[in-house]
Amino acid sequence: MSAVDIIPGVGVALARIGETRAEVEARVGLPVHGPGSNKAVYDTTPGLVISYTPADTVEIVEIAYSGDGAEEVFFDGVQLTFRFLDDVVADLTAKGYTSTPYDIGYEFHAGFAVWSMHSRWALDLDPEADEDDERAVSEGVSVAPYTYFTEG
Repeated sequence: MSAVDIIPGVGVALARIGETRAEVEARVGLPVHGPGSNKAVYDTTPGLVISYTPADTVEIVEIAYSGDGAEEVFFDGVQLTFRFLDDVVADLTAKGYTSTPYDIGYEFHAGFAVWSMHSRWALDLDPEADEDDERAVSEGVSVAPYTYFTEG
């Protein structure tokens, strides 16, 4: 997988909500973690994590940051991963996308979420940042219909 564009509420080219595990694995191969389980991790760049329903269909597609100059996740011309989370939200808001904040990020009504687990820090993006800089780095994107985020 190279730079990837999300399809809000649907997924990405390699995995779409409602597709079967067999369809996904025909395109991306077997997972490196979680084969046959409800959550599978695929060796793609950027990294792809798919949660499956008990019926073995895609429930949510998650894409991790690559970082350090590698391929990242985009939507509508906006780089979603490996940027400051507040900058991502500001760029999307300027394009008219609305969101609701939640504990680790923002859920966009279009059908995706951007988030940070705080495993990266501001210095990873800004060489002028100090160790106390609390700006969150966007580390991943989750794609599903907006109702997925609100029903949980």
